[in-house]
Amino acid sequence: MRAYATRRLLLIIPTMLLLTLAVFIMVRVIPGDMVSMMVTQQQFAQGKADEPPLDVDAIRRSLGLDKPIYEQYLVFIWGIISRGDFGHSLWNNTTLVEMLRLKLPVTLELSILSLVIGLSISIPLGIYSAIRQDTIGDYIGRTASVLALAVPGFWIATLITIYPSIWWGWAPSVRYIPLVEDPLGNLQQFLIPAFIMGLSSTGSTVRVTRTMMLEVLRQDYIRTAWAKGLRERVVVMRHAVKNTLIPVITIVGGIIPGLFGGAVIMEQIFSLPGMGRYLLEAISNRDYLIISGQNLIFASFTMFIFVLTDLAYAFVDPRIRFD
Repeated sequence: MRAYATRRLLLIIPTMLLLTLAVFIMVRVIPGDMVSMMVTQQQFAQGKADEPPLDVDAIRRSLGLDKPIYEQYLVFIWGIISRGDFGHSLWNNTTLVEMLRLKLPVTLELSILSLVIGLSISIPLGIYSAIRQDTIGDYIGRTASVLALAVPGFWIATLITIYPSIWWGWAPSVRYIPLVEDPLGNLQQFLIPAFIMGLSSTGSTVRVTRTMMLEVLRQDYIRTAWAKGLRERVVVMRHAVKNTLIPVITIVGGIIPGLFGGAVIMEQIFSLPGMGRYLLEAISNRDYLIISGQNLIFASFTMFIFVLTDLAYAFVDPRIRFD
């Protein structure tokens, strides 16, 4: 297993190089020029919109944007390798590492909480639907999973932020409450967006869990367990659930990176100062290095999760070996 994990981790390096190169090029073909935006914003801030424009070429040279794109890319990669510098903002010169210390805990808290909520709902519901096949409870669970897949999370979040304020005069807090200052207030602030994100991921997990559970319950060793007179809880939890979890692990491994993508929307709607909202701001400002650095971090995290997902198979099923 150690050799397999080493090979997988080494394969991440060329993949990351190709990915960062693609993103590095694509962000520069986004409509709109960052330097022109900076000049316009500075002129309006100074109340001199009618004066001749500033020297755009001088600004490009000072930011290093006058160099060929391959040279800019090599400088970006070398900064990561030599100094651990994942880029800095071209607007205010703050580094991405500094912003990670402030904003990454917000995104991690939101993602972990939503994952816990989603799995706490989906796995028990999928198991119950399987062991109570074609009952009213099964139909309700299957209908709920379809609704979770069909209804967009951002639509639910928008309704929650608008209609309660109209009907009852209540709206989610727009002021971030740090966890260390007020744990209960922080949990209340994160609970709604985390529940919406978790709900969006429950549909596929419920359906996969139910399908695999039905398949396992039809196996001969399960029939043998029933024939021995074992209780339902023992048959389901000790013999059936463990063999059901392998496809579920695959689904969960794909859900975790998706939570970071969903955090982009939820953080914007609920005014949470996390990495997703910071990425949107960087895209709006055409902050090239911040976009490239965040993409590299998210992509590395995604591939690392996929490696952990593959390794988790061996812990769930001892028959699996990595040669």
